[in-house]
Amino acid sequence: MAQYGPGFWALAVLASMLVGMSKGGLPVVGMLGVPILALVLPPVMAAGVLLPVFVVSDMFGLWAYRRAFDRRVVTLLAVGATFGVALGGATASIVPEWIVTLLIGLIGAAFAGSMLLRRAATPVARPARTGPGLFWGLLTGFTSFVSHAGAPPYQVYVQPLGLPKAVFAGTTTVLFAYVNAIKLVPYYLLGQLSGENLHIAAVLLLPAAAAVFFGVKLVKIIPTALFYRLVTWALLLISLRLIWQGLHG
Repeated sequence: MAQYGPGFWALAVLASMLVGMSKGGLPVVGMLGVPILALVLPPVMAAGVLLPVFVVSDMFGLWAYRRAFDRRVVTLLAVGATFGVALGGATASIVPEWIVTLLIGLIGAAFAGSMLLRRAATPVARPARTGPGLFWGLLTGFTSFVSHAGAPPYQVYVQPLGLPKAVFAGTTTVLFAYVNAIKLVPYYLLGQLSGENLHIAAVLLLPAAAAVFFGVKLVKIIPTALFYRLVTWALLLISLRLIWQGLHG
């Protein structure tokens, strides 16, 4: 790894910490990891490097939120996401990544924009419906497989449910822990878990693990209304970044 300089490691550590914070209950920020690391690595390699970081960070997040998640929501989305990951693996060599990136950005921007226009800081609680849960779960699994960007379709389904702040964070952590785990097999078959990638990932595990608990602490102290407002604005900004990235191929 001698070929990687200080600039590379600075960006890599930042990307891993964002991944860790997302597992601590701050959804969406983890989506910044691949774009940041892609500044110094090919995008496919960046995704391969960060997947083990996601998986190990998930373990710390699962411990932190082991009693705070919605079982029905996780179950519905997990079933859909399983098919979404399988679809992503089967079409990895067919569907251009820029099309998926653009689609993710458009979905996320439309949803975030509608939330901001309604000025609903804290969503009103509503039941989790089966059909939409399976549909948005499938999109979550597919987009997460392609570019670790499953947060926009996930939030389109979950955020309007009005879950308590800690339950929202825990549901996010549990669902994506499952999604990242099942992504390991197709990623390995596609050659994205090489020895070099795993070596870099091993170095990034410590800052990512520390960032998980930093994220948990922030979730506890941020007021609920502000939490949802920040999540919505973060979703909008990242979605706009994905639209720009998709349009530029």
